[in-house]
Amino acid sequence: MKDSFLAIVNPAAGGGRGRKLVAPAFERLRAGGICLEVIETSASGQASQVVRDAYAQGQRRFIAVGGDGTSYEVVNGLFPREDSAERPTLAFLPLGTGNSFLREFTDRGVEHALEALLAKRSQPCDVLRMRHTTGTIHFINLLSMGFAADVAALRARRFSAWGELGYQSSIFISLARLRRRPFPLRVDGEVEVDRRACLFLTFNNSKFTGGTMMIAPNADVNDGLIEYVRWGPIGRVGLIRNLPTLYDGTHIRHPLAERHAAKRVDFYLDEAVDIMVDGEVMKLRCQTLDVLPSALNVVV
Repeated sequence: MKDSFLAIVNPAAGGGRGRKLVAPAFERLRAGGICLEVIETSASGQASQVVRDAYAQGQRRFIAVGGDGTSYEVVNGLFPREDSAERPTLAFLPLGTGNSFLREFTDRGVEHALEALLAKRSQPCDVLRMRHTTGTIHFINLLSMGFAADVAALRARRFSAWGELGYQSSIFISLARLRRRPFPLRVDGEVEVDRRACLFLTFNNSKFTGGTMMIAPNADVNDGLIEYVRWGPIGRVGLIRNLPTLYDGTHIRHPLAERHAAKRVDFYLDEAVDIMVDGEVMKLRCQTLDVLPSALNVVV
């Protein structure tokens, strides 16, 4: 079992378009000598339980077949775990609408992912751990608060069936509202709690979000650190003018922007807030964010 992969397939990923690509991809992997067991999920959150059960039975190698949300569920099936002697391995078949983590390594998507699996190419990867008032979540890409989370939450709750139009509508509405507010926190035990208003905060393990937006150009998936990016209370005109810089990473040069490489972030929120984490939207009262260094092998 240790030399085989369990593929967790989200058939709804990419609006269902990925279903056509799964069979030929699996045929290529099997022809290359990779042993596969395949489980298709039918409900949100099911992937985590499937992975948790398989891990308890000795499985250590997994393929997330879908988008960022599928990978997120697989990671949360792997963590927390009681034993730390053997790192689990996670590979990707990026068939969803967002595949931001893999973009760290390539813009060739599925082809690169297949080549990495066939070549048995992997590397260690940090896992970020967020404790909140009702539990703990784990992620490998990023968690954001503020404007990006506002857009994602609005889209998920009101425009989920609208496709790209829903995304654009959510951006337009969030721009019109443009909430700039504080998210009180302390980085690495600093004396003062940072209560400054901001447009958004992101806590990153890898560079990209939304597939192509380079929100954290200095992030490294295996440095044992959280790449924390903050953009202060920029106005509507300034945000619109600077939107292109979010795609090439130069936004961190803006006078209202700053970044930190941190080991721990403590939050002092008065209530739960909308967050976006690895493609998923939820409302949490965050407490502590830290890093599990090199806790996962990723096939990239």
